[in-house]
Amino acid sequence: MKLIRWGNAGKEKTGVVIDGKHYDTSGLGMDYNEAFFASEGLKRLAAYLAEQKDNLVEIPVGSRLGPPVARPSKIICIGLNYADHAAETNAPLPSEPVIFMKSTTALSGPYDPVIIPKGSVKTDWEVELAIVIGKTASYVTEGEALEYVAGYALHNDVSERAFQLERNGTWDKGKGCDTFAPVGPYLSTPDELNDINQLRLWLSVNGKMMQDGNTANFIFDIPHVISYVSQFMTLLPGDIISTGTPAGVGLGFNPPVYLKPGDVVELGIEGLGSSRQEVKEWERTQFYY
Repeated sequence: MKLIRWGNAGKEKTGVVIDGKHYDTSGLGMDYNEAFFASEGLKRLAAYLAEQKDNLVEIPVGSRLGPPVARPSKIICIGLNYADHAAETNAPLPSEPVIFMKSTTALSGPYDPVIIPKGSVKTDWEVELAIVIGKTASYVTEGEALEYVAGYALHNDVSERAFQLERNGTWDKGKGCDTFAPVGPYLSTPDELNDINQLRLWLSVNGKMMQDGNTANFIFDIPHVISYVSQFMTLLPGDIISTGTPAGVGLGFNPPVYLKPGDVVELGIEGLGSSRQEVKEWERTQFYY
C-alpha cells in the first residue's frame, strides 16, 4: 500500500494511492499516527480497502499532500552513512552510526515550501530514505529489525550548516528548524519496494542534478541502523529514522553552494516517488504541522 495524508496543514485526512490515483480513506476513522500503527492499522486499512474498493472516492486533483505520517514522537537521523558524503565533508568514516535528532515541528509536506530560517546563511539539502517504525522496538536484533518496519518514505533532511557546525554543541540546532523535514509524497509498505539496499536516490536544485546515489552504498544498512538505535531509545510506532545522504550536498562543493529564496529543490527515490520544495525567505509565521 501507499499511504498519503491530504488537505490543509494541520487538518489532513488520510488516503491511499492506487494505480497512480489518490483516494480518500478518512472513513476508516483514524489518522496515520502512533495509535494507528500500534493497533495493526495497516491490516485494518487493507481490509477496509478490500471492502470499499468499489466505493472509494477520488481526492480532488491538486489537493495538498501533507507528510504521510502524522507528527511522530521523534525523528531520528543517521549522519555520515555514505562514504562519499563523509569524504566530501572531510569527516572520518564513523565506526558506529552517528545519531542526531530533528525536531518534530520540522515535519512538512512533500510540496510545501522550505523556509530559510531567520539569520541563516548556509541552508543546505540532503535526499534521504526514511524508515517508518511499525511497532514498539527496544533492543531488537538485526535479524528481527525489518519486522518492525511499517514502510519507507522520501525525506529531504534540510540543514543549516552554520547552525549545525559553527554554533557549538550538537548538530540538532541546524537540523530542526520549521519546514526542515519534508517527507513524502507517500509511505510505501515494504511489499511495494524491491531491494531496499538497491534504490537510486537523487536531488536537483533549479534543474541541476546535485545528488545521484544508491542505497547500495550505505555504510550501515537498514537492519543495523534500526537495531543500533533501539539500543539507546525505545522506538514507537510512527517514529521516523532517516538513513543518511549520498554525496552532492551544498557543503561539499568548493566553494560551497547554499539555498536562496526562489530556488527549487526536487528529489526522489526509486519506488518512493518524488517531491518538490520552493525555497522561501523567513517571515513571522508558524509552519509546523
